[in-house]
Amino acid sequence: MKALNEAYAVLHDDAMRKDYDKQRTRSVAAAPDINTAPPARDVGVYGQALNAMVCLAAGLMLLLLVRFNGLWFLWPLGILAMGVMLFGVLIAHSAVRNARESLRASHPVRRLRAVQELAFWTIVVGAVYGLYLILTAV
Repeated sequence: MKALNEAYAVLHDDAMRKDYDKQRTRSVAAAPDINTAPPARDVGVYGQALNAMVCLAAGLMLLLLVRFNGLWFLWPLGILAMGVMLFGVLIAHSAVRNARESLRASHPVRRLRAVQELAFWTIVVGAVYGLYLILTAV
């Protein structure tokens, strides 16, 4: 309530209001620069591929830790590991798509989108099946 009363006092008095407005107005050149991180698309294909590999490696490490150390009471960690690996797959798919779109329009690889998608998802399904075999065999 005290802050509201002070604000009302400044807005109600014309001289105080002018002083406040002078303090608030600064030139654009005097304003500080705003630095933001680039979006994922600006990181580039190599950055996305590296992020995907880190996610996949971290998820695989967590999944194998839970499975082979007999820590069955940490089953939520296994769910987290699968989520991290799924996120890595989605980042890898985005990296493949961005790599394809970065090529010139007349490049022959751009016309083979369906083949690339089929190959990518075949590799993903094959890796998941191989991981399943490893986890159930031991």
